[in-house]
Amino acid sequence: MNQFYYDAVTKMEQMGVDDEYIQGWQCGFLQNPKREEQRLTEAYEAGYSDGKEKRADNFKDWVEV
Repeated sequence: MNQFYYDAVTKMEQMGVDDEYIQGWQCGFLQNPKREEQRLTEAYEAGYSDGKEKRADNFKDWVEV
């Protein structure tokens, strides 16, 4: 598995990032199709976009308090 992917997911989990964002990021990074429309959330879509672009710098906005 890609080290960047592993490191990014591990960091998101350790920081307490929203699970929806993480799932979206993983799907986008792996170029999987999006979920069905009725299951999309703002966090999932943000994660999907960032993952698709291989960005690991926006997830701090999705840390759950």
